[in-house]
Amino acid sequence: MEGETVWGTTAIVGVGETDYIRGADDHVCDLILSASMDAIDDAGLAPSDIDGIIPPPGFMTTEEIAANLGIDDISYHVSVLMGGASPTAALQTAAMAVSCGLAENVLVTLGWNGYSALRPKADARPSKRSMNLGPMGETVRNLYAPYGLMSAAQHYSLYLRHYVDTFGIPEEAAATIALTCREHAHNNARALMRDRPLTRADYDASPYIAEPLRKFDCCLETDCAAAVIVTSVERARDLRQHPVVYLGGAEGHPQPADEIASRSDLLELGIHRAAPRAFGRAGVTAHDMDVLEIYDCFTYVVLLQLEALGFAEPGGAADFVAGGTIGMDGDFPLNTHGGLLSQGHCWGLNHVVEATRQLRHDAGPAQVPDAELALVTGYGDLGDGSIAILGRDR
Repeated sequence: MEGETVWGTTAIVGVGETDYIRGADDHVCDLILSASMDAIDDAGLAPSDIDGIIPPPGFMTTEEIAANLGIDDISYHVSVLMGGASPTAALQTAAMAVSCGLAENVLVTLGWNGYSALRPKADARPSKRSMNLGPMGETVRNLYAPYGLMSAAQHYSLYLRHYVDTFGIPEEAAATIALTCREHAHNNARALMRDRPLTRADYDASPYIAEPLRKFDCCLETDCAAAVIVTSVERARDLRQHPVVYLGGAEGHPQPADEIASRSDLLELGIHRAAPRAFGRAGVTAHDMDVLEIYDCFTYVVLLQLEALGFAEPGGAADFVAGGTIGMDGDFPLNTHGGLLSQGHCWGLNHVVEATRQLRHDAGPAQVPDAELALVTGYGDLGDGSIAILGRDR
């Protein structure tokens, strides 16, 4: 059977994260190291117990992490290069490494200066630590920039405008996502927007960045880091925290994978291809989930993913999110930490951290009662998708 030694045999046993801020005093590498040490300590492990590392793409190498944490024997490492889909996809890679005996305890970490690298402080030099965009950067430079398409919002608007026009998606649906994430951020002491209310009037008054995207449809820019530790379920049961089992996951890529304009179907995402694989591997359905941590780079992308995951038919996510369905008291609480829209942007690894805390039942004021199953998605800039389905260990 496919993956019979992988699915359900590994668990997240430690999590860590920094605050989500604009203009960190610490270097991005220090943020990564801090979150990593917090995750190691949370698991009840020592740095010397870590023998696998999946580092942040482009920001810090495995060798630098190992040297600064005092990890002296790395038996496995790999970089996962899927943009915002990378951290969630990395769980699949970590699970394979552990289940195949390549490593015992794998550190997955992500950190970046997503605010200060673009908006340096007047009294400080901008950091030289920035992501190497590789082929995506070349696509943007050569195919989009000559036509004035530079920002992420402009790139996404190519198919989000098409989505809105094709299905008549009301702005109310996007506003519901934005306001729900902001409301949930008020329960999160680490969220950038924890003390900043957002009303529907605020949303309606916000300017368009690239239609249909208003200011509050767009995720935050933050300096931050997060980390998780993956090990075997058996070992996890002997450690400090209640294990959160990696039940199944998958990645998917649109066609063609490297650009948008030439696709025969602009609205077919990597998530469409990943979802059947992930649910099949975990042996559950979308409607079995207790908590949804959906990658929310933009509000309309959340709606598209909900449809791709099977919560609604194409164009039906607007009805799905209406009536409090995704609120804390709804059937499918969404982004209980505030998400990228209102907690901060850590490429979605903060979604994994939050899902883990929900399933440990230690999410504090944001806790969903009796949560047993959680779904996390990741989303890469040109439509790549990843899914992790997590469960509370019995």
